[in-house]
Amino acid sequence: MKELINYYYNFDITEIEENNTYATFTYYGETFYFVFFNRTEEELNDLLIICSELKSKGIRVHDIILNREGKVITKVGDNYYILLKLNAIKDENINFFSLCDYVSKFKLNSTNSKLYRNNWGELWSKKIDYFEYQIKELGRDKKIVLDSFSYYIGLAENAISYVNKINRVIPKNEYDNITLSHRRIFYPNTNLNFLNPLSFIFDLEVRDIAGFLKVEFFHGEDSLLDLRTYLRTKKLTPYSYHMLYARLLYPSYYFDIYEEIMNNNVNEEKLLPIIKKVDDYELFLKQAYLEISKYTNLERVDWLIKKEL
Repeated sequence: MKELINYYYNFDITEIEENNTYATFTYYGETFYFVFFNRTEEELNDLLIICSELKSKGIRVHDIILNREGKVITKVGDNYYILLKLNAIKDENINFFSLCDYVSKFKLNSTNSKLYRNNWGELWSKKIDYFEYQIKELGRDKKIVLDSFSYYIGLAENAISYVNKINRVIPKNEYDNITLSHRRIFYPNTNLNFLNPLSFIFDLEVRDIAGFLKVEFFHGEDSLLDLRTYLRTKKLTPYSYHMLYARLLYPSYYFDIYEEIMNNNVNEEKLLPIIKKVDDYELFLKQAYLEISKYTNLERVDWLIKKEL
């Protein structure tokens, strides 16, 4: 990897930190991130425009660096990579309130962007169908996955039904902010990933909020306190309140690890901390329902609401 970066970017780096899908290194006091690219060319064109607009507004984002051929994308074997120059300290954390501030700064005025996501129910359904096919083909020797899979598929189907029902009965309107969002929120939520333009999409503001609340819950943080603070300080539409709850329902935290397991990147024991907190998370979902219900007439998920606190 080091020789490839030196060749394609005319660098002379001697030390590099490598991972399966990325590498980081320092060159003349600047930190760089050579990262796997798995998006479409149309999305990349929109990302380049967004990066330019963010910089013009003084909003932090990592710089995309051209290679020696003047191209954004560098092909390495059968894979594609992009080099980013970091514009913030790599390992500095973005906390919940900094995240709330960041995603509220840049709104999408047109839904024509290739980065716009608005069909959660359809996307989730396709994922579930694929996971169910995959587990039959590749999961026979994975006991922890097999023992837990059905529960999380059921929870995902709850979330899909919830979204589809809300889309039928509660119209989205101009006050449902479509803001700069991320495909996934990580924990810890560092500048390295959070300011990476290759993770940007446009979606409802509550997407990142729910994503952060979920990942921090499974790392022992007080998600309920952050949710209460957010609800007190941010007025949402009935539609967005419901979509916030729908995203809390959807177990992305499980499926992210599941995909890593099926790709042989991690051992299936990585799921155990998630599985051990299943009752705690059900209680959190009930508590979240009660909190959000203070601000709107929130649609019930009966089996969760009836759960004993």
